[in-house]
Amino acid sequence: MNLKQKVMSLDVGTRRIGVATSDLLGVAAHPHPYILRKSTEFALEEIKRFIFEEQIEILLVGLPKNMDGSLGPSAQSVIDFVDLLKKIIEIPVQYWDERLSTVSAEKLMIEADLSRKKRKQKIDSMAAQIILQNYLDSQ
Repeated sequence: MNLKQKVMSLDVGTRRIGVATSDLLGVAAHPHPYILRKSTEFALEEIKRFIFEEQIEILLVGLPKNMDGSLGPSAQSVIDFVDLLKKIIEIPVQYWDERLSTVSAEKLMIEADLSRKKRKQKIDSMAAQIILQNYLDSQ
């Protein structure tokens, strides 16, 4: 059996951070409860703790590019957050184009007939799952 590195993906938002991890085979992405962004410091420490507890080896962060591929204020906010995160973790960080991941997550949940309340609770981690699954499928 060929084990790969365990990957964690983040969908960084202003209020919540979606989280997903890969299985050890690098085949499937699994969502986890989102991290509430009570403060930047709180969120950074929660991510650091999760990386340690789950033995994550690669961190994948969704980068919200504009439809033309350029980086706007949202992308810069994510980059600034990741720059702070890089100071407290020791694993490689990669960005992944996350255009339309939240839209895709919303569509899937509507098709699954989830209520608005349930969609709101799951959207961030499902977006992180989609980002990670796209990455895993590309490897």
